[in-house]
Amino acid sequence: QVELADSGGGLVQAGGSLRLSCAVSGRTFSNYVMGWFRQAPGKEREFVAAIRWIGGIITYADSVKGRFTISRDNAKNTLYLQMNRLEPADTAVYFCAAGDSTYFSGIYYSKLRYDSWGQGTQVTVSS
Repeated sequence: QVELADSGGGLVQAGGSLRLSCAVSGRTFSNYVMGWFRQAPGKEREFVAAIRWIGGIITYADSVKGRFTISRDNAKNTLYLQMNRLEPADTAVYFCAAGDSTYFSGIYYSKLRYDSWGQGTQVTVSS
């Protein structure tokens, strides 16, 4: 488990961009999976994107594919989510998350696989 602090949210007009950051504290391990989830009011927390801490495996939700890019800087212990061409439907609290890949079996979209979470950062997209 690691401690996560996500930031970078804000208010942006539709079509604009934001970059979210997630600072990772404590120990990190090469077998960790890092993910981004989001939760709109009254809705379940949903998967956005995931990346292995080491390696090139990346996966995205269909709703953000082609618009969002997940990346990480291992030397800085930081995870990023670059969000382009934002839409009002992207409005949500965004959370970074981490989990040991032992529990994933390639299923990166399940929030149950992650055991460390950031506090959330609000993204609001106006039309």
